[in-house]
Amino acid sequence: MMKRSFIRLMIAFAGMAMSFAPAHALVEININKGNVEPLPIAITDFQSGNELGAQISQVIAADLQRSGLFAPVNKSAFIEKISNPDQQPRFEDWKVINAQALVTGRVTREADGRLRAEFRLWDTFAGQQMTGQQFFTQPENWRRVAHIIADAIYERITGEKGYFDTRVVFVSESGPKNARQRQLAIMDQDGFNVRQLTNSKDIVLTPRFSPNRQEVTYMSFEGDQPRVYLLQLETGQREVVGNFPGMTFAPRFSPDGQKVIMSLQQEGNSNIYTMDLRSRTTTRLTNTAAIDTSPSYSPDGSRIVFESDRGGRQQLYVMGADGSGQTRISFGDGSYSTPVWSPRGDLIAFTKQSGGKFSIGVMKPDGSGERILTTGFHNEGPTWAPNGRVLMFFRQNAGAGGPQLYSIDLTGYNEQQIKTPAYASDPAWSPLLE
Repeated sequence: MMKRSFIRLMIAFAGMAMSFAPAHALVEININKGNVEPLPIAITDFQSGNELGAQISQVIAADLQRSGLFAPVNKSAFIEKISNPDQQPRFEDWKVINAQALVTGRVTREADGRLRAEFRLWDTFAGQQMTGQQFFTQPENWRRVAHIIADAIYERITGEKGYFDTRVVFVSESGPKNARQRQLAIMDQDGFNVRQLTNSKDIVLTPRFSPNRQEVTYMSFEGDQPRVYLLQLETGQREVVGNFPGMTFAPRFSPDGQKVIMSLQQEGNSNIYTMDLRSRTTTRLTNTAAIDTSPSYSPDGSRIVFESDRGGRQQLYVMGADGSGQTRISFGDGSYSTPVWSPRGDLIAFTKQSGGKFSIGVMKPDGSGERILTTGFHNEGPTWAPNGRVLMFFRQNAGAGGPQLYSIDLTGYNEQQIKTPAYASDPAWSPLLE
């Protein structure tokens, strides 16, 4: 996996100083006001002398459109043909087709074989350049450069970090329903560059990224004994996280990456434990005769949300990182499961089962403000994009077939399928790459 530090970033182009007008003078999107009207943006084919420039611009356009905040203008409407991306465009030609923002760029090959990709973002109505950057990388990383450029555009216009230069680890499912093979796989957030991480007949479940981005924790039924594993993405090496009696479920890292929190089943009930990955010491956080599972830390590591049936059916509870102050927060009809804390700390996503349907929803950490984003035959397993604005989950439709991945934003609109080569479930979104 390539780190962002391997890509050299230049904020200004040689011979052209950057000029930033006051923020109110430039085009922007307020993503805090609810449902947002997508911003019309023109993304020209990057100058390259081959098809690579057009391919990079297509990836950028697809990223921005998939966010639901941008509406790329059809290229057939373009009036001006950009021949030199260093020159100021004819803004009137772009205003007349209502392109409120314009992206131009170039891709060239350096003497040492590296690619140099550069772009400029223009506010067509203010008649100003908003930002410009260039990147150097190996040719095989061209899709990643496109995602990084899309992130830069997203951040400049919305004021928040993008999420396009990320990965998703998931369970890839193949074969007949009664003999389904489940392997660990990883892909770019847009469904490209799928790579299988495991290759065995043993079932894998609940993969989760480490905050340091180089490790994944998951559960595997090797030798018919469920165990939690750590997998190094760079080397492919893996190790067992302890050797516990009984079954282990739902492993997840702490925000600092130093601990794994999980549920251990013993004598018919399950409780939540943490393990320090350096000392391998375990600490028990819950002690009930119920099933306590699916723990998830708040971003600052001070609190944990989890599900428990201690009240008769699955509900959501929040406690301190030391297990103190266990408090129920879900009180709606039905049962609640698979909670996960937003990277922003403001919301908790969950699966809700009610009336024979499965829904993906969010609520505040105190249980207030519950909102259902999508409902279907079987939706489950939400995971957050690193900017806390988009959720991914898996859906199993009624009848034949298997689970598929979908994404949806916090408005409850802009639901989209993320296509994968095989059936897919249990997605987990990475932090932004570095």
